[in-house]
Amino acid sequence: MPNPLDATAVRTWCGLALEALGRERERIDAINVYPVADGDTGTNLYLTLESAARAVEAAFDGHASAGTAPVLADAVGAMAHGALIGARGNSGTILAQLLRGMSQELAGAPAGGSGAADALRTALRRAAAAAYEAVAHPVEGTVLTVATAAAAAAGTAAAEPAAVARAAHQGAAEALRATPGQLAVLGRAGVVDAGGCGLVALLGALADALSGEVTAAPVAVGAGAALPVAGGCRVAGQEADGGADPHAGGPAFEVIYLLEAGDAEVARLRGRLDRLGDSLVVVGGDGLWNVHVHVDDAGAAVEAGIEAGRPYRIRITHFGAGPRAAEPEPAARAVVAVVAGAGLAGLCEEAGATPVSVRPGEPPASGELVQAIRQARAREVMLLPNDPELRHTAEAAAEQARAEGIRVALIPTRSAVQGLAALAVHEPGRSFDQDVVAMTAAAGATRYAELAVAEHRSWTMAGVCQAGDVLGLIDGDVAVIGPDLARTATAVLDRMLSAGGELVTLVLGADAPASLAAHLERHVRERHLAVDTVVYAGGAYAAPLLIGVE
Repeated sequence: MPNPLDATAVRTWCGLALEALGRERERIDAINVYPVADGDTGTNLYLTLESAARAVEAAFDGHASAGTAPVLADAVGAMAHGALIGARGNSGTILAQLLRGMSQELAGAPAGGSGAADALRTALRRAAAAAYEAVAHPVEGTVLTVATAAAAAAGTAAAEPAAVARAAHQGAAEALRATPGQLAVLGRAGVVDAGGCGLVALLGALADALSGEVTAAPVAVGAGAALPVAGGCRVAGQEADGGADPHAGGPAFEVIYLLEAGDAEVARLRGRLDRLGDSLVVVGGDGLWNVHVHVDDAGAAVEAGIEAGRPYRIRITHFGAGPRAAEPEPAARAVVAVVAGAGLAGLCEEAGATPVSVRPGEPPASGELVQAIRQARAREVMLLPNDPELRHTAEAAAEQARAEGIRVALIPTRSAVQGLAALAVHEPGRSFDQDVVAMTAAAGATRYAELAVAEHRSWTMAGVCQAGDVLGLIDGDVAVIGPDLARTATAVLDRMLSAGGELVTLVLGADAPASLAAHLERHVRERHLAVDTVVYAGGAYAAPLLIGVE
């Protein structure tokens, strides 16, 4: 029986699509020859959708904690935003715009019947149009063509969302078969468009989510099949050309960043980046954009973003054209730590760790952690998630890195102050197992607290809080509610030190009052004998105050 087009269907769609792309990621990577043959389209699509799926789960969790249920607008909005902030590569950036286009039309759609079907048709058309608008120089025979064909096929379907989605999937698969005849580089290589493969998989998952019937065979991503409608990605009877330099004659760098800027500034940025390079895709809106471009001068691309607004999460990848310099021998052991705030990132770097910087509400995907583990260039890596919500993500990243031959230990740090304690006892000269035990013990011996400002009235374990109250969370639970940072922090410290302690670590966020550290140091000195205090600046995006007691 078909399912309604609601928030649960979006959640199911994300899960099925992520499974499909995860299953077929390597085969999509293998046929990636356009716009550059860097073999990462499948991976980029997977990481982009992983970010979207995480955002949807966060939306469901947020509503559950408030005792409400998400509606369709919540789910599709979260999916689009998650894809936007997590978009990877050319293909992932276009996927983010496709989802944004769909979300804009589906937000107010009814759950079933002809109204829902009409909304889905309109959403597919809007998605294709939005993707064309985002690409500076659209090319036929790519995911853009496949998206347009999907929207056209959806227009002829019966008046049920499941039927519309199934028609879109079949139309996309048929269009995918034609891509080698539309784009010469695909025809020469004997493959269909890799990004189009990913879109067919995504639409197949949507059809499955709405129909309630999961297809048995992988949809449109098998690299060795003869291309039936739901078949593979390689053109029958042809072999891919794997011998050519994938970047010969092209720009040397891929530059991607998120950008906070207005529409007018982004319009000027498009023109400037278009003159600097190619494969330009700018997606987003409402003040937040994802910018992707291939250039020879990566610095100029970033500077253009700085002039337009505030770029962050900047990723620059060298395509590897030309002679490769000798790579250094991998280090014996390294530490990778997830942190919020430039100050904490600097502390980690000073301690010899590789920081993965995040912003509140934008947790890293497992792919980002895997990439950080790789960039640490070590045979053995200690991974510090510093957040209980990242446990599953960190476990997935560790498993992937282990499959690549890297020995990874996941240190169960639940806060940045536990991470600092673990870093303080890290000793590469010890055996791997001894180092794991020492770091885990140091983290476990550190109680942690965080001060936050309540955004609305709610019930907590410490009673009812009002908007604007300062909450003192000890080991993850609200233990103190106070009127300001100083008095709440003092109460939290006294409660934590009542069980004993030798060292207090204070990490102050950028918005914390300048006098707060001195006040707390004086309080500890006067009220708790033989307890030392150290103070660090957490910087922007760090919590107002983190406290660790060892």
